[in-house]
Amino acid sequence: MIADYLKLIGFWAALVAVGFLLSVLFNPFAFFTVVILSVIMLTAGFLSAVLIVALKPLLVRYALARPNARSSHQSPTPQGGGIAVVGAVLIAMALAFALLSLPDHFFKTFVVLAGASLLLAIVGAVDDIRPLPASLRLVLQVAAVAAVVVTSDLRVLPEVVPLAVEQAILILGGVWFVNLVNFMDGLDWITVAEMVPVTAAIALLGPAGELPMSVLVTFVALALCGALLGFAPFNKPVARLFLGDVGSLPIGLLVGWLLLQLAGTGALAAALLLPLYYLMDATITLLRRIARREKVWEAHRSHFYQKATDNGFSVLQVNAHVFGLNLVLAALAAMTLVWPSGAVQIAALALGAALVGLVLRRFSHPRVSVPLEVSR
Repeated sequence: MIADYLKLIGFWAALVAVGFLLSVLFNPFAFFTVVILSVIMLTAGFLSAVLIVALKPLLVRYALARPNARSSHQSPTPQGGGIAVVGAVLIAMALAFALLSLPDHFFKTFVVLAGASLLLAIVGAVDDIRPLPASLRLVLQVAAVAAVVVTSDLRVLPEVVPLAVEQAILILGGVWFVNLVNFMDGLDWITVAEMVPVTAAIALLGPAGELPMSVLVTFVALALCGALLGFAPFNKPVARLFLGDVGSLPIGLLVGWLLLQLAGTGALAAALLLPLYYLMDATITLLRRIARREKVWEAHRSHFYQKATDNGFSVLQVNAHVFGLNLVLAALAAMTLVWPSGAVQIAALALGAALVGLVLRRFSHPRVSVPLEVSR
């Protein structure tokens, strides 16, 4: 555990050093920005780890996840680490608002986002302990997502689409995204492998869109990235702690809001590319289950990443594929911002979908191991 955190601190220190070097070379005034952003990320990571250590005895006693049809673990494991992750994000952001002179409209926007996230966290916490009816969960999820979408006051689709229709589409998409993040959180480290590259990329790409909310987007993205890194050593295979629905649901909402803000700059292609692996894995799996007339609300092991472990891939190999793929998708998303022409965006989306398709295909087939030659 200590070694894992030392590696994380070293990784963070390297990023800060690079940021300092670039700020000195290209913009000396950016030095203080690098300091502030680094402190937010490190604070969230530290708070996440401390909260996990403090809460873990309670989680072991009251929130054990027992293996079921969907599980990839073999023995009861405490869940609820998402309490620390989401709590760390909210506390780090509260400190940022208290110590920095951020505009009032930033605070109002974040209050709505924080309130909706807390609502989903409560829903997830209750569901982790005693499963709630699917209809009640859905109603509360729609309420949380609708609050965020309506108050964001962003247009993503062309102006010809009526605002009410666009908001209905965004709410539907937001509810699906919240749920697919929950569905995909079924393997040690996979949420970290997915969301750390996504949030880091949003923190870098968000300001490129020159959206008035870019500062808040960067702060939230870095806080969530840091909190997930603080959680990562506890979820390292074989995991000693899971996020639970209390974490995956609000994380889905937070990342969904970040992607909505990015799409609101006109960077819709980038907002689709960043989470494309999760989108394709979960959506294709859902459509297949519907085609087979299965009960889609019941636990299952039909996702491609779950099939991969059944086909001979280790947990670390699955995560390495997902993490590496997300780095490539982030590069494609950046490309659509550097060259924002329609042709480039279509080409980037097509290439991204093809790459995800190759990974999904690889996951769905037994892993072929090449035997080592024995010298004679």
